[in-house]
Amino acid sequence: MLEAKSLRKAVVPPSLLRDPSPGNIQSTRLALRVNDGGSSCSVYIASGCRVYKIEISMEDFVITKGKESLIIPVNAEVIHSSVVDRCPHRSEIQSVVLTEGGDNCLIMGTVDCYGHLIVSQLDAVGSDIDRLSYSVLPRDCGIGEGSWAGICFSPAHWSTVAVARSFCKSIDVYDQDIHIKSLQTLWYPASLSFFDNPHYEGHSSVLAVAEGSQLTIWDLRTNQNGGCVQRVCGSIGDLIYSLCSSPSGTIAVGGSDRTVTIYDPRRWSAISRWVNCSKYEITGLSFSTIDSDYIYIQGVDYEVICGTWKEGRKAFSFRGDSNWLGFSKCANADVLAGWCDSGSIFVADVVEEHS
Repeated sequence: MLEAKSLRKAVVPPSLLRDPSPGNIQSTRLALRVNDGGSSCSVYIASGCRVYKIEISMEDFVITKGKESLIIPVNAEVIHSSVVDRCPHRSEIQSVVLTEGGDNCLIMGTVDCYGHLIVSQLDAVGSDIDRLSYSVLPRDCGIGEGSWAGICFSPAHWSTVAVARSFCKSIDVYDQDIHIKSLQTLWYPASLSFFDNPHYEGHSSVLAVAEGSQLTIWDLRTNQNGGCVQRVCGSIGDLIYSLCSSPSGTIAVGGSDRTVTIYDPRRWSAISRWVNCSKYEITGLSFSTIDSDYIYIQGVDYEVICGTWKEGRKAFSFRGDSNWLGFSKCANADVLAGWCDSGSIFVADVVEEHS
């Protein structure tokens, strides 16, 4: 059983960012990292052509619950805020992702609405350093209309990165700044993720993509069928906006039907459905690191729910004060962060409940 240890609310300084850009329905413009010692966390948010870093204190926690297991936030201190100068985009940034690199450094990837990719190396505390940084232009040089674009790093090799472009119906895979492969989807891609299952053969070369109402699986090692090895159809007419995978192998998808569907990659069949778990469309999903039977669900409005997908039971929830612009979970800890269009950032620390 999971419970919220704390829920903090911080406000982006108006002197740093006053009016955030609208972005897209997917809340992929936030990345999160808990600093050493757990006394603070660094939240990276993207607005317009820039990325901003907000360092928030996580000390002196207190938890207050309202009705229906709703967590009430407490105000938190913004220790430091700054602009990240390593991301010189010319168009609106659509996605920000963090991953661990070698030599005790942090890798940050950003992609704008035309598919322009920039990967930068930061030090252990997230400061700008003069290390590896490279930029990759899209294959069509950004011609056409801008749209949502997503990015994900391979869990085995941080130098391998996949970039999805919605209107172009394409996914490009790079090894640093070298283009490896292009995948052509049938529908507009809305989310993508490399497999996070070490027991699945070649998991670091297998990519899961949400396109339209379908979950598609792509193997970068084959050219048969353009690399698509599996196509799982969801409810006709309902769009999938988010997907995630767990180390145990299961894959979760959610979207306009307000239902979380869990798939078993051994049979590619649904093993569980949590129907109507969200009041509005689901645009963010993440499995718990502590217990993969629990999943975090972010709705398009202002609510985040934690619950067990096997039983379809909610453990707790919290709400922002306006619509989410960004939502993310720390890669190696159950710490969540959400950014609202009011400028508020909510950070939730989740632990295992002790009886």
